[in-house]
Amino acid sequence: MTVSQKTRAAGAIGRDPRWAALAAGSVAADGTFFYSVRTTGVYCRPSCGARVPRPENVRFHATREEAERAGFRPCKRCRPDRPSIAEQHAATVTEICRLIETSSRVPALDVLAARAGMSPFHFHRVFKAVTGLTPKAYAAAHRGERVRRELGKAPTVTAAIYDSGYSSNGRFYGESEQMLGMTPTEYRAGGARAEIRFAVGECSLGSILVARSERGVCAIFLGDDPDALTRELQDRFPRATLIGADPAFEDVVAKVVGLIEAPGTGVDLPLDVRGTAFQQRVWRALREIPAGSTASYREIARRIGAPSAVRAVAHACAVNPVAIAIPCHRVVRSDGGLAGYRWGVERKRELLEREAAR
Repeated sequence: MTVSQKTRAAGAIGRDPRWAALAAGSVAADGTFFYSVRTTGVYCRPSCGARVPRPENVRFHATREEAERAGFRPCKRCRPDRPSIAEQHAATVTEICRLIETSSRVPALDVLAARAGMSPFHFHRVFKAVTGLTPKAYAAAHRGERVRRELGKAPTVTAAIYDSGYSSNGRFYGESEQMLGMTPTEYRAGGARAEIRFAVGECSLGSILVARSERGVCAIFLGDDPDALTRELQDRFPRATLIGADPAFEDVVAKVVGLIEAPGTGVDLPLDVRGTAFQQRVWRALREIPAGSTASYREIARRIGAPSAVRAVAHACAVNPVAIAIPCHRVVRSDGGLAGYRWGVERKRELLEREAAR
């Protein structure tokens, strides 16, 4: 390779976003790609602790199999042919999540830690790092999902409470308002007595609908047709009482519009979003993506401890009811391309450009 060829190769590699992850030894990038070094004949993980190679000697690979087919052997330092620590933790936490979901009573932390082969302190830290939730919070979210399911089919509220794993009525009723956003009886009735205030306006991205229950913002819709947005709200809360906005509601709408016009300003809105335990985990992970940054669906799946659930992550993004507040627009394909967006790919592109500019 001539000097000019090396210079061009180095320049091309240096502009690739994977080079930045390699140079930084990014653990978060492990599993998203591998790199090989022409002069040593080995391939590594992005987080490998070996000396950073010269860019003109580097080649990127999507999988370890691709690197080996190209004639490279695994590095003996980072062992890219074996599961990484992050992958091992994700597999362990996934197993513990299944245990929590199938247990009639929430196992104690010590029991879960022993099953994972870790100390309680280390297990607690690893579980939260992978899922974004503590074991107790994950169990509560899953139990909330079971409660909603049982309330829809059990003959009585009491039967639903005990079928969901609660040991007493008192403990359930102490958590029910936060879990359901309304009383259990109202939930069984389809939210018939719930009141939701809403307003439809215009912003730089088109029409916007903002709705709020007593607990927080429950819908932020974007579109081109104000009437269509109102019908979507009616379909989402078919038995609730919808009330047109009053002057006190204007402050909430102004904050939401502020998130659109000046993204990343740090406005914190109280939210009332109801979904399955899995969807809640995805939505929480989305809120942890900083403004100006993006993550792939596969990365989100790994972060919540479900590395194989990429499609389920994409579905959770698609059913996100609060645009902007839960920033599903920051999730992209593995190649950086903009995948489908519930409110239009052009709006997604515009939001990302605004955040990058700030």
